[in-house]
Amino acid sequence: MREIKIYPWMLMVFFGFGWMLEMVNGNIGEWDEVWKKRSEESWNRTLETYEPVPEHIVSHLNVHAKKAVKEVEEINAKENSTRRELLKGYTGPCMATNPIDRCWRCRPRWAKKRFRLADCVLGFGYKTTGGKNGTIYVVTDHTDHDMINPRPGTLRHAVIQKEPLWIIFERNMLIVLQQELIMQGDKTIDGRGVRVDIAYGSGITIQFVSNVIIHGIRIHDILSKSGGMIRDSVDHYGFRTVSDGDGINIFGSQNIWIDHVSMKNCTDGLIDAIEGSTGISITNSHFTDHDEALLFGANDVATYDDKMQVTVAFNHFGKRMVQRMPRCRFGYFHVVNNDYTHWKMYAIGGSSHPTIISQGNRFVADHPFAKQVTKREKSPESEWMTWTWISEGDLFLRGAYFIESGDKDWTKKHPEVYDKILAAPGIHAADITRFAGALNCVVGEPC
Repeated sequence: MREIKIYPWMLMVFFGFGWMLEMVNGNIGEWDEVWKKRSEESWNRTLETYEPVPEHIVSHLNVHAKKAVKEVEEINAKENSTRRELLKGYTGPCMATNPIDRCWRCRPRWAKKRFRLADCVLGFGYKTTGGKNGTIYVVTDHTDHDMINPRPGTLRHAVIQKEPLWIIFERNMLIVLQQELIMQGDKTIDGRGVRVDIAYGSGITIQFVSNVIIHGIRIHDILSKSGGMIRDSVDHYGFRTVSDGDGINIFGSQNIWIDHVSMKNCTDGLIDAIEGSTGISITNSHFTDHDEALLFGANDVATYDDKMQVTVAFNHFGKRMVQRMPRCRFGYFHVVNNDYTHWKMYAIGGSSHPTIISQGNRFVADHPFAKQVTKREKSPESEWMTWTWISEGDLFLRGAYFIESGDKDWTKKHPEVYDKILAAPGIHAADITRFAGALNCVVGEPC
């Protein structure tokens, strides 16, 4: 019998409801042959990127995390404090407190060896290289006036090129995107050495591409935009419908790494990963001032999202956060060594039987009526109690608690796929994440 493949674009044929069509078409106004081909290629990449034994990736990250713990303990012994409030405005010598940062930071020649960053990713996005070994493209123009023929030197002109590019910025910039910024693959957006704010306009769209790094920028106050004719590559443009107002939208894409990004106050989500996206790491980032933060899986009928694999590591979820840190469907999610100091509803939630492994996080319940870390949606307890949601080495403060489900001895019963190496204990999460967010790197000095 011939194998029949179902691609995401084919779902448009089967769903008659307008709201479902809008979800599936990803703001693409005209589903032409270019987008159909990209969709098909994207699904094949998803199958190639999917890790059949995801525990191996989890364990690999945990090994590196434990190596950083000794340095953190030495720092604490010298400072005699682990309180986050004492870490603000740190002006001491360069200090790297987690394994990703130890790979590249505190080296004075980082600006001359920018490509080294691509060797530092851990987690499910470990294959991501971005624009490594490509041309360095310097953004010299902060404007964004022409959606069809963007001016050379602008960020929009850089991201639509087809060849690998490592994109840096000539000076501090506030970039107000007039419409969503649609990226091609094999790109790195690297904000180190200057301050780059993408704000007060549209956000970044990573759609049906692979191999993208976004590092060292600030994304905030993102708005929904009306759409229109927008170029998405040097040889294609088309009509786009209204954008949702996400900070970063990952749609049908693979091998994505978001690192040292500061995000807040977007109209929709801070980061959405949907429609078969996989191989994603979100690390070292700082999230504040937002309601529905991280969405992994857009709806409960997109069963192809069972291939989704995402690592959320070394991030700080800070002031005035509400929920979805993350909110998951179908896939496999490793949430490790993050610091959750604020939430008003819940921290980690989901539906449609996702697998969630929570390890070495610190959960501080700052709201008197929101002590529970977890939230299951759209399923009775008799069903969600079979989902694998495991907490190992987490630290719970001010009454915070995590309701586990599934087999609590799952990791012990699968030695053939899980080597039982634990993440750094949750007591270290505040220190591991102390430099989360966009860094104030100075060229010629350790970052």
